[in-house]
Amino acid sequence: MDTWPVVLASDEITLRPARFRDRDKWNQVRAENKEWLTPWEATLPQLPFGSPANENQSERPTFYQMVRSLNHEARAGRSYSFLMWSGANLVGQVTMGGVMYGALRGAHIGYWIDRNFANKGLTTQAVKLISGFGFSELGLHRIEINVRPENAASCRVAEKAGFVMEGQRKAFLHIDGAWRDHICFVKNNELIQ
Repeated sequence: MDTWPVVLASDEITLRPARFRDRDKWNQVRAENKEWLTPWEATLPQLPFGSPANENQSERPTFYQMVRSLNHEARAGRSYSFLMWSGANLVGQVTMGGVMYGALRGAHIGYWIDRNFANKGLTTQAVKLISGFGFSELGLHRIEINVRPENAASCRVAEKAGFVMEGQRKAFLHIDGAWRDHICFVKNNELIQ
């Protein structure tokens, strides 16, 4: 995308790409919410020793490496990640990744929110903003949100943002140390024929 970085906003929330100067706030919010987020966080499965796939697994990137990688992916049109701000408060992060063009024209959305700002509709607004961006700016047809069934709050976010439950995916993602089932919510862009 030639116009990256992009800023998206509603009355209560602003989505903008992470900047190097956001490091301290991001680290603070993530540290304060570690226990709250751990049950929902993606993890890397253990692979057999000597597997060529192990070469691609490394420790988590530094904040600066993460910012560079997120910006590179956005400029390449593969993934768009935004920090969620409510005023001066960093409240979470939302990402539209796995962007595919061609006949599929789809993507998936993931998000996390600071527990101090949960249940205030901010995540729903963020999902609406980023999916609107995907449909209107990127011309996507289908966007998915995959949620663990036991994460009722996240299921409500998907539903309130206009996504419809499509079905269950068995052992879909490696989350919190194991392969976990997910419920798939979908929203289609009715303007794309």
